[in-house]
Amino acid sequence: MTETNSVMAAAAALQARIDAVQSFTLHHVQNSQVFSFPYVHLELPSFISLHALMLLIGSGLLIFLFGVVYRKKAAVPTGITNMLELFVVFVRDEISIRYLGEKDGRKLTPLFCTFFFFILILNLIGLVPGFASATGNLSVTATLALITFCFMVFGAIIKVGLWGFIKGLVPSGIPLPLQIMLFPLEIIGLAIKTGALMIRLFANMFAGHMVLFLLVGMVMIFGAYALPVIALALFVYVLELFVAVLQAYIFTLLSAIFIGQRYHPDH
Repeated sequence: MTETNSVMAAAAALQARIDAVQSFTLHHVQNSQVFSFPYVHLELPSFISLHALMLLIGSGLLIFLFGVVYRKKAAVPTGITNMLELFVVFVRDEISIRYLGEKDGRKLTPLFCTFFFFILILNLIGLVPGFASATGNLSVTATLALITFCFMVFGAIIKVGLWGFIKGLVPSGIPLPLQIMLFPLEIIGLAIKTGALMIRLFANMFAGHMVLFLLVGMVMIFGAYALPVIALALFVYVLELFVAVLQAYIFTLLSAIFIGQRYHPDH
């Protein structure tokens, strides 16, 4: 009887640890009204959620970096200014100008730099213990993708005109019946490209955080027996740092490609 009670108590304790890990993981990857930091448990007001707070923090950091830290008039950029300029020049020359041409590329460089730095900051914030990844929220990635969609459609209409936009959806030189068939497919393709941007960023950030927290949770559940998992968790954490930069780059790159296709359909 005593042995049975011991087994039941151990099972109950194990289930309690599993529930605690599950609760902590879901709290981090899902939106909530609670901001939990080591030794801090803050109930957020009803008009702002955790991911909205992360967006505000990310926006504040972006403004601080380029409005305060960045020294535009420095004769020889150094430190953080030099690092920021390196990324700005890369986005301008290797993404914006490369896929939209010199004129349009320079005009849209601020958009793509904003995409890159904003997504990168949000991704990195999500890796800080206690903070959350706003880019792991489908609403956030959908809004970013919608901005790209607006430039793909409305920006292209302003650039080439309504008729030019419609003609650009269907390759020239093909029979009329095929044009009629391809036109609705191209319209659907615009939505698919936007959806791909949204899902790609969301899925990568959400899945990466889930894996990282579940690995750490194994130590909380199984104790010292799972300590070797810490090495794997550290590897995943470093990998997530790389993914944070990579996903910011990919979203910016694909946005430039998709917008460039609509701005210059002949190319």
